[in-house]
Amino acid sequence: MAANTSWAALGKATDLRNRILFTLGLLIVYRLGTFIPVPGIDGQALRDFMEGAAAGLGGILSMFTGGALGRMGIFALGIMPYISASIIVQLLASMVPALEQMKKEGEQGRKKMNQYTRYGTVFLATLQAYGLAVSLETGDLVTDPGLFFRASCVITLVGGTMFLMWLGEQITARGIGNGISLIIFVGIIAELPAALAQFLSQGRSGALSPAVIVGVILMVIAVIAFVVFMERALRKIHIQYPRRQVGMKVYDGGSSHLPVKVNPSGVIPAIFASSLLLLPTTISTFSGNQTNPIMSTILAYFGPGQPLYLAFFTLMIVFFAYFYTFNVAFKPDEVADNLKNQNGFVPGIRPGKKTAEYLEYVVNRILVLGAAYLAAVCLLPEILRSQLSIPFYFGGTSVLIVVSVTMDTIQQVQSHLLAHQYEGLIEKSQLRGKGGKKRKKGTARR
Repeated sequence: MAANTSWAALGKATDLRNRILFTLGLLIVYRLGTFIPVPGIDGQALRDFMEGAAAGLGGILSMFTGGALGRMGIFALGIMPYISASIIVQLLASMVPALEQMKKEGEQGRKKMNQYTRYGTVFLATLQAYGLAVSLETGDLVTDPGLFFRASCVITLVGGTMFLMWLGEQITARGIGNGISLIIFVGIIAELPAALAQFLSQGRSGALSPAVIVGVILMVIAVIAFVVFMERALRKIHIQYPRRQVGMKVYDGGSSHLPVKVNPSGVIPAIFASSLLLLPTTISTFSGNQTNPIMSTILAYFGPGQPLYLAFFTLMIVFFAYFYTFNVAFKPDEVADNLKNQNGFVPGIRPGKKTAEYLEYVVNRILVLGAAYLAAVCLLPEILRSQLSIPFYFGGTSVLIVVSVTMDTIQQVQSHLLAHQYEGLIEKSQLRGKGGKKRKKGTARR
């Protein structure tokens, strides 16, 4: 990746180095927060409970929270309420004309949308925190149940989620990479050694055969290679630019291409779909056997590993792949307008509306492959966990998130390095130009 980039320039790029250190510092703060417990939790009872649930639902819940939920830390809700609020606001923005108009107002409209997302985050986090507090009381995991515990639990968990949201925004603005994705990424990486140790211990105890262990390792390597290949796959649409005349000069027309990724939405559909499935799983996990009949019926049909759960998960991934692509990642109307303003056109297609229709047709066909790839990769851990009792972290959504976030972050680092190198080249050329002028003046005097 970026063969022309000199990584030795990292030591000289002070701005990039400061951004990386700033990002690492905030991520360390996040990891420390996962070990600070919510007041009123019976630690021993919680540890005993999570040991029994670690290979099942507990593994799913801990993936997005970096183990904070298993320890009932102040970041137990993770960043999921913020992601859920973002989903709701974006859905409303595509259906409500007033919000859709607000999106077109530029920076001011974006700030208003972000504010609505924050309000939605507080509301959703409050609901989830209260449901989790009641579930903890029902599961006998609290030392002193009652109204005081519920209030302190809700305030602590909502405050932790809002602090995480602030951390993510700071990393995005002043650090390197996407802050929200990096928080989820660090949570998965932090839990990976424990999952690997658990997986190997199953082989030592005889629960898994050596052939299964070797097969799973090879499969994970193959999945990583497949994810990297698909994330970098492009469909290039040929773009032609006509001749143009500026003053007395005539410039020849050129040709270029418009790159369309096979998966334009990246890891967002997987995160969105998983976030929608976490709340009922969280409540049922901590409620134990005292779940009400309605929740028991829902989990009987939509529990992890069940056919309806897999079908719903697949439908959500496909829906968000199309929704996020056409509403955020690649808008055919805007792309067609930009091409028209630049006098560019697709050969054989009229500029304007016809170009937008053609782009929509192409992206729809590409997304069939992209959404199928996302669904296949995300369903892999569900099948492994239900059939072989393998920890959730191997393959699937976790690998997709880790690989995608790593590639995006590396690309941002390379962009900063290239910018720094270009600045250095410009400074050198200016210095040489000044020196050349001096030499010319000296020659003229002689």
